Amino acid sequence: MGGVLVRNVPDGVKQWIEQQRKESGMSKQEFLLSFLTQASQGQTTPMLPFDKVVETVSPDALPFKFIDLFAGIGGFRAALTKLGGECVFSSEWDRYSQKTYKAWYGEMPEGDIRKIRPCDIPDHDVLAAGFPCQPFSIAGVSKKKSLGQAHGFKCATQGTLFFNVATIIEAKRPPVVLLENVKNLRSHDRGRTWQTIQDTLGELDYHVFSDIIDAAAWVPQHRERIYIVCFDKRTFGPSVPFRFPERPSNRPRLRDILDLNPDKRYTLTDHLWQYLQDYAQRHKERGNGFGFGLADLNGISRTLSARYYKDGSEILIPQTGKNPRRLTPHECLRLMGFDDKPIVVSDTQAYRQFGNAVVPKVAYAVGQQIISVLRWQLTRSPNGCLLKPAVNH
Repeated sequence: MGGVLVRNVPDGVKQWIEQQRKESGMSKQEFLLSFLTQASQGQTTPMLPFDKVVETVSPDALPFKFIDLFAGIGGFRAALTKLGGECVFSSEWDRYSQKTYKAWYGEMPEGDIRKIRPCDIPDHDVLAAGFPCQPFSIAGVSKKKSLGQAHGFKCATQGTLFFNVATIIEAKRPPVVLLENVKNLRSHDRGRTWQTIQDTLGELDYHVFSDIIDAAAWVPQHRERIYIVCFDKRTFGPSVPFRFPERPSNRPRLRDILDLNPDKRYTLTDHLWQYLQDYAQRHKERGNGFGFGLADLNGISRTLSARYYKDGSEILIPQTGKNPRRLTPHECLRLMGFDDKPIVVSDTQAYRQFGNAVVPKVAYAVGQQIISVLRWQLTRSPNGCLLKPAVNH
């Protein structure tokens, strides 16, 4: 059989081939042969670059508009779009995450949220944000209280990124707010951070629901995160029939997301493998639990962290007859529950992005419960709308 000649290859595809072959350390011919071989055998292959990825919408979806703040690589967007949502604004300051977001969703997020005026953000039904966890200045609030002066959330949260979220909520009054953060948000700064967030959302006149959810019910990874769902009292009234989702009983296994023939460059070198074993042994002798995590392929993994790029020690995949290996970026993508999408950044940046991401399948499950409340509100409203109060911009 003769060679294959392909003419009129689009520039975007040429650039993608060049990037992929560089990241894999292959020549163009080696990369294309590898790509075609994997495809012919039914294996997972890198996704071809398209300008916009169209998500499949759930049959029980409901049309609504949302904004995606501290968007990362769009975990909330992937989930809410499938529930019928239309993203009308997104913000993410990290340029590598912006690059991934642009490749996956066809638009470049706005940058630093601190430089964005609330009046420039479109009206929306749901505000979604995976905001960073920061300590608040309690001293300033206590001083104002002792002087009998008003403090409020603008004083209590000033200088933090949550302040920007709260300011947008106050200005735009979305009917629903959906937030995600690390599990220890409740204990952060001796509980003061969580108390300030609750007080702020209450002061803004919202019902506040929170729950710590382990993503292991949806993806093969132990990953506990706090989800906070808020409903505007001025829209929904004094009570809201919201409850967090039940956990699925049919849990996935780690082996279900693994590549069949991962590149050998992900196998640990003899030096690194020996270092990790020695490191673990030293801590074991001291009575500590620090060390590498050799994963159970029929179970779930430890939590994927943003530092995974350093040595991959928290999730190592055992291999017969050779050193264990770290997960590939595409395996991390699936471990986080994203649909297959192209990796458009370096391995280091991809590991950081997945380690910081919202798990779309968990966000989708929480979003389904929000949709149920929206339906409840629509059916009890005389004119079939959310009756959102007018906002003075």
